[in-house]
Amino acid sequence: MPYHVDMSKIVVGVDGSDASRAAVRWAADEARLRGVALTAIEAWEFSPLIFAADVPVALDELRASVVEHLRATVADEVGDGLDVNEMVIEKAPVPALLGECDPDDILVVGSRGRGGFAGLLLGSVSQQLAQHSTCPVVIIRPPQD
Repeated sequence: MPYHVDMSKIVVGVDGSDASRAAVRWAADEARLRGVALTAIEAWEFSPLIFAADVPVALDELRASVVEHLRATVADEVGDGLDVNEMVIEKAPVPALLGECDPDDILVVGSRGRGGFAGLLLGSVSQQLAQHSTCPVVIIRPPQD
């Protein structure tokens, strides 16, 4: 008998990596299949070290580029026929994603993000989410070449 989960929405973390893009595709297909809402979240943190390094930063432009990145990724990977709630949250990824999930949701993330060591099976974000989430977490590996 197939495993059945009642859920209100699927939340997917977006960072633009290959694994993240695969996670967005999987989450969109699952949302369509189950007839639930899809929320795509891109979380980012502004480092005060940029100010310490005396690097000129236009925060409004940076925020706008993150919003545009999320929109472009969703447009590329989701396709037509599914409304997606797009959220950009200025916070570290783990608390940002966990803060938007309820116990009856499903959280979907890629196995590896943009940082870290490519040889690891799980990234620190996906590992932390799996350990601390109150809802089921699906971790998607990128397609193998």
